[in-house]
Amino acid sequence: MKKLPVEVEGSARRPLGMPAARFLRDYWQKRPLLIRNAFPGFVSPITPEDLAGLACEQAVLSRIVVHHRRGDRWELRNGPFDEAVFPAMPQRDWTLLVQDVDKWDLDVRALLAYFRFLPAWRLDDIMVSFAAPGGSVGAHVDQYDVFLLQAQGRRRWQIDTRPDAPRGFRPDAELKLLRHFEPDHDWVLAPGDMLYLPPNLPHHGVAVDACLTFSVGMRAPSRAELLLDLAEALAAALPEEDRYADPDLEPPADPFEIDAAALARVRAALSGMAAPDGATLADWFGRFITRYRSGGEIPPSRRAPTFDRVLASLERGGRLLRHPQARYAWARTGRRARLFANGLGFDMGLRSARSLAAADELEAATVAALDAAAQKALASLVARGHYVLRPPPRRR
Repeated sequence: MKKLPVEVEGSARRPLGMPAARFLRDYWQKRPLLIRNAFPGFVSPITPEDLAGLACEQAVLSRIVVHHRRGDRWELRNGPFDEAVFPAMPQRDWTLLVQDVDKWDLDVRALLAYFRFLPAWRLDDIMVSFAAPGGSVGAHVDQYDVFLLQAQGRRRWQIDTRPDAPRGFRPDAELKLLRHFEPDHDWVLAPGDMLYLPPNLPHHGVAVDACLTFSVGMRAPSRAELLLDLAEALAAALPEEDRYADPDLEPPADPFEIDAAALARVRAALSGMAAPDGATLADWFGRFITRYRSGGEIPPSRRAPTFDRVLASLERGGRLLRHPQARYAWARTGRRARLFANGLGFDMGLRSARSLAAADELEAATVAALDAAAQKALASLVARGHYVLRPPPRRR
């Protein structure tokens, strides 16, 4: 069996260094891959100063990790941070991490277009980290796939690909750090290089010099999360009078025993929840995955324009811009489709569902091509704050 390379050369045409289908077949959730020059000549669209400014915002999720070499102690601080924090930070051995930067910076968000070889609903966010020289978050594992794009400066990455690599955690750290880490691969990444890591693979990154790293993470709900949410959704649809019943009850040998007949009745009571039909499953999962790990709630618009006003503005050259926290997906329902938007569901035609799910901006022609059900759904989403109306440019 031919051994697959762990390092390849990328290009502007092929950021993965190979066709997407080959990457998914040979590497996705199977083995790591370092792609040199995945983004040739890459220039970070955000600066360390921009990132620090974001970390001071109340609505932004941010953390600082400091490694105290004396005693090998790790310190975790949670944001938002005061501006005075950053000038007082030491010269080395600390990292600032900011979640959901793609929701706050359109240039960072544009990078997601390069990952459309994956289902859009699987992409979680782009986390951006700034690390001073020596900065790290320690050796650890992630429970999801991640692409680590070096954006500025250099970072040393070490990984352990052994199937039996130790994965026990240190008991003395607030972070989930590995107790033992023995790398079998060691690289230094420069701007434009990208490292793909499948879930549960031990890795450790340390800044060689002051650097920025973009982490494109996936959504990977646990089985427990899936089961709990599905059970809640199915239970909510059950009528109050649908209860445990025992019309065949006989006098028990011991009134305190939960006997086999009782367990059989419990199994019968739960049988309707065990295997939901395809339409029920699709509706639940679409709602669940578009709200799962949401970076923030979309506040309803206090002064949402009427849909007639929206249409009139679009006809004059205006545009509808989708809220950066909006997450859309769709699923087939026979010959039609169901659009999911942050836990909401709307029935419409296939073409309309595809169009609304994919478009961050809507113009007059796109909206006019939507079917009646989709336009009604769009009016509801505008009222809920999912879209902002940008008026047409003023004529000089």
